[in-house]
Amino acid sequence: MPKRPAEDKHPATATLRNPEAIAAQIAAESAERSEQSLMAGQVDRRSISEQVATRIMAMIKSGNIRSGDRLPTEAQMGLAFGISRPPLREALKALTLMGLLESRQGGRHTVTDLSPGRLASPFTGMMPVTDYDVSAHFQAREVVDLALVRLCCRNASAAQRQRILKLATDGRAFYADPVAFRLMDIEFHQSINAASGNRFLALVSQCLYDVHLEVRRAASAAPGNIPRSVEQHIDVANALMIKDEPAAVALFRSHLEHVRDSTIAVLHQSRP
Repeated sequence: MPKRPAEDKHPATATLRNPEAIAAQIAAESAERSEQSLMAGQVDRRSISEQVATRIMAMIKSGNIRSGDRLPTEAQMGLAFGISRPPLREALKALTLMGLLESRQGGRHTVTDLSPGRLASPFTGMMPVTDYDVSAHFQAREVVDLALVRLCCRNASAAQRQRILKLATDGRAFYADPVAFRLMDIEFHQSINAASGNRFLALVSQCLYDVHLEVRRAASAAPGNIPRSVEQHIDVANALMIKDEPAAVALFRSHLEHVRDSTIAVLHQSRP
């Protein structure tokens, strides 16, 4: 006699394939979080769409929603979160751009396979190097990264400012080591992003940073580029230390222009 398959007693697994159950779970968690915030006297000052996107990401991270699961309808999620459709759609659009969700026929969203390649594809897969528009890329970086520098200048704690400055000055040890410099470089930029307090902008900035890294790797190895970048990092960090927002923004813009120009130089050298 064939054995009956064992029941899946994991609470998350039991609700994963059922959009209505997911909606009920969202509603329950929303009520619990609201009650906890009220009891603690906390006011969440993030936008509604950012709060919703964060909640959906947390459910994916915890395994309550898994790859392949179909989310409830917009109407069901609106009821579950207690919000109107415009901020919900904004959150779903952001998560789709990030590669966490995909929209299918009928307007329902499905959790993607969450592979690193899939998550990077909205930004890196949409443009081969031959069609890479450096100016457009760095225009986008300027819009996002300068906003993060402004927020960092206003919101960063003393400890966060000290970490940014330490990362910048530590870069002087890596003038002759492009690999170590690149590791420090990403830490420097991510520290500014984290200190801004805006996780959405930080995610977009990271995606833009990752576009065609192979070109930037070549640029970092060119003579003189690392020392110049390190000194620019230090100038930015010093401006952040004294909370000089106009100076920090101007200095970071100069840094982006240097990275853009060195990228263009590498592309020109690689073309026949």
